[in-house]
Amino acid sequence: MFPVARAALNLTARGVQRTAVRQTHHRMHEPNFHDKYGNLVLIGGAAVFATVWGYVFTKSGMEWGLSPVGRVTPKEWRE
Repeated sequence: MFPVARAALNLTARGVQRTAVRQTHHRMHEPNFHDKYGNLVLIGGAAVFATVWGYVFTKSGMEWGLSPVGRVTPKEWRE
């Protein structure tokens, strides 16, 4: 193996080891707001989003999936 490649692999392995050590130390912290309520806030936001847009779409009078082909006729020309 070439010395440069060996050094690169060694640096990569060291980086992975450092990351693993950092993550194990990071897990020992006390849960903060995002750890406790993050998923709940995300689900609540999605529910509000769906509710508001559902209301907007139902009140706007849009007809879904209906093609105007064959139903739309031109009005008589007025001069």
